[in-house]
Amino acid sequence: MNKVTLSIFVAIVLLTTSCKVEPENINFGSDACHFCKMTIVDQQHAAQFVTEKGKQFKFDAIECMLNELSEKSTNDIGVFFVSDYGNPGNMTNAKTATFLISQEIKSPMGAFLSAFSSEEKAKETQQELGGDLYSWSSIKEKYEVK
Repeated sequence: MNKVTLSIFVAIVLLTTSCKVEPENINFGSDACHFCKMTIVDQQHAAQFVTEKGKQFKFDAIECMLNELSEKSTNDIGVFFVSDYGNPGNMTNAKTATFLISQEIKSPMGAFLSAFSSEEKAKETQQELGGDLYSWSSIKEKYEVK
């Protein structure tokens, strides 16, 4: 009876720990973009989302993630992350980020789309370089994400 109880316990532990809805580090220079298949090298524009089941999807540009999302349902996605333009390599929650489309900031796929963890920093950058600011909901609308 002890072996059966132990087996059930181990199975429950494995099931509850194997589906973590949190991002993995992006291995810049070796991970490939899920959407366009390019190697992810730009630490200022990378993005990723994680499904409710813990599956990772990494992107070389925020626009690649948004283009991917426009082609599928977002109902099973747990978290969305984007690189903080002002802090390269640091990811921030996309739902609270402020997005800037400025012709003065090139992004890997040419959409000129960047994200900032601080709305204040996004506004400062907009004043310096021009462009339009977006929230998570308005950038999803622009890219026709469901």
